[in-house]
Amino acid sequence: MPSPPNDNAASGSADGAARSLLPRLRRMPPAERQARALDAALARIAAADETQRLDALAALVDALRPARPRLAEPAQTQLQRLTERVREDPAVRASLRDALVWLLGSKQPLRLFTESGVLAQESFFAGLRRRLGERLLPEEWRGDELRDCLARLFDRDTDHVWVGAVADDVWVALLDALDFSAARLPAAPGEQAVMSLQILDALQVVSYRIASIGLEPEFVRSYPAIERYESPFLMQNVEVHAFIAERRAAAAEKRAVALDDKQLLMLLDQCRKIIDKVRKQAAQTGASVSLTVLLVRIEQKIERLRVLLALLEDRPTHELNGVRVQFLKALVRAENRRHSIRELWSQTADLLSSRVIENASKTGEQYITTTRSEYFGLLNSALGAGFVVVVAAFIKLALSGEARAPFGEAVVYSLNYAAAFVLMYVCHFSLATKQPAVTAHRFARSIEEAGARRRIEALAEIVVRTFRSQFVAIAGNLLIVVPVALLIADLMYAQTGHYYVGEAKARHLLEDADPLDPRVWAWAAITGIWLFLTGLISGFYDNKAAYDRVPQRLRQLRWLRALLGRRGIERLATYIDLNLGGLVGSIAFGIMLGTTAALGRVLGVPLGSLHVTFVSANCAYAIVTLDGGLSGGEIARLCAGVAVIGLLNLGVSFTLALSVALRAQRIHFTDTRALLFELGRRFLRRPQHYFWPPRDPPADTPQ
Repeated sequence: MPSPPNDNAASGSADGAARSLLPRLRRMPPAERQARALDAALARIAAADETQRLDALAALVDALRPARPRLAEPAQTQLQRLTERVREDPAVRASLRDALVWLLGSKQPLRLFTESGVLAQESFFAGLRRRLGERLLPEEWRGDELRDCLARLFDRDTDHVWVGAVADDVWVALLDALDFSAARLPAAPGEQAVMSLQILDALQVVSYRIASIGLEPEFVRSYPAIERYESPFLMQNVEVHAFIAERRAAAAEKRAVALDDKQLLMLLDQCRKIIDKVRKQAAQTGASVSLTVLLVRIEQKIERLRVLLALLEDRPTHELNGVRVQFLKALVRAENRRHSIRELWSQTADLLSSRVIENASKTGEQYITTTRSEYFGLLNSALGAGFVVVVAAFIKLALSGEARAPFGEAVVYSLNYAAAFVLMYVCHFSLATKQPAVTAHRFARSIEEAGARRRIEALAEIVVRTFRSQFVAIAGNLLIVVPVALLIADLMYAQTGHYYVGEAKARHLLEDADPLDPRVWAWAAITGIWLFLTGLISGFYDNKAAYDRVPQRLRQLRWLRALLGRRGIERLATYIDLNLGGLVGSIAFGIMLGTTAALGRVLGVPLGSLHVTFVSANCAYAIVTLDGGLSGGEIARLCAGVAVIGLLNLGVSFTLALSVALRAQRIHFTDTRALLFELGRRFLRRPQHYFWPPRDPPADTPQ
């Protein structure tokens, strides 16, 4: 936000005097320097007229601002020093209070109260274009808008950090010391305070917007009962009209208000209950991005309406100042982040992850074993996946023997990988590295579901079960991949007299498992990112199948019914309903693995992907070619490289998926140390449970 133009000579001379003090201030001790800066800002406020007050207030904020935004203690000390000055010196109190009263009473706050901190109704690309345009050509600064003035006062993008870090009671103490009850805002007709009138105007605007969203077809589609019964989204608007009319009439007639906000708050509670029902329904029938945006926006507007009502309540000044402080912090953060591209991306990621999280978490439950029967079932499915990997690696090595253009290489490799992953999915085989992207979502759900008292124990239990499941899946994959690949390579040599992989190619394959090569770490991490995206894509299409009613629409196709018959189309629709996400995710993962290297060739960048199971199979083929040419140290180094690739595949995908899952469910987990302590205690007591499941409980014992 650009600074407002200021040609006033007095202001210029004051700025010059302030600049002349800078060298002396820098030589002073920090405490004295801060005190002098505060005194100078307060003196400037006392001497300022209406054309200089905004700049004077900005100088005060600058005196409060710490050198580093995350260091809240200096700012808190300055605020406490300011509070003492305000309490002790009536002149300072009067001048600062008059400046703030002037700011609040003479500027238009409607946009600030109704729009700041509320998600805009725009797409990601529209928001990106707007933010980039504003960086090149900033918006016009409007001195009559309170929103622009707030952005002028807190004009650094990091101001919200220290403003939010300072304790609420410190801010409240300053507002208490200013004693706004001793001053009156400029009065409107009927002696009604201007700010109260403006809050009423903001109430009306926000209420209309809530009613409008409640009538959106996308919203009604998810909750048709709104059309059959009286909608609380509409009724709250009627109640707001009555509330505002009574407030205005009471002010004009100089009497007590006869209508409180209890009925309005009850209607807002009903609106929240409907929003919760829509969310639960969306978990079953899917949700579009537009519906997700509507739910977020209407929640934010309902919360804003509550805050505005709280600002009008007749309550002790100290309590009211607490509400004002919370509102101020929210507004400062919103204005600081209004032009941020990073904030836009964060909002978009939240919306997209919220759309797919429920389906992904359901998928993750099947990959976390509890009983021994589930454990061995996962082992069997992992063995099957290992065999498919051996065959797919065999085919890929054959395809790599012929030189191709990048596009042709990407096509054939993608088809090979995609066919392998789809076959694994259709046959219910388990590839270990594909599990973290969905088990992380289940882990996040367990954080939300666990009670406060047993949260750490419940989380530790699911971590142990997840680790045990990942261990048996990886073991099952590698128990088949390495021996079968060695066997196939030996058989090929016995039948043809030639090694399946040439010596130069074999050396190259072993380089892909060198743990000291930075390229190996980077490519394994890239594969972890692809695995994470696979989980999101699967959840997205599972959601799409439910929301777009794909199975029901398939059942209506007459030509498909004639081709497959009634039973065949029913089986197809049911299968698509349950498996569309898994199939699309498998295809997408194959395409990502198959195109990475080709994309790197096109861009002239050394790109690639390393998947632990495919690398293990390739190394097994290469070892047969070298026929004992590897020393024990080289074999150990090779095993270490495979371990590094596996850890990066699993770690990157799980970390990304968990962070998105926690963000989507608005969970802030801060008990990491306690969780690690509990995991360590369990490992010392029963380390075998990390690798081997406990005995299955009797059939009549509840689990």
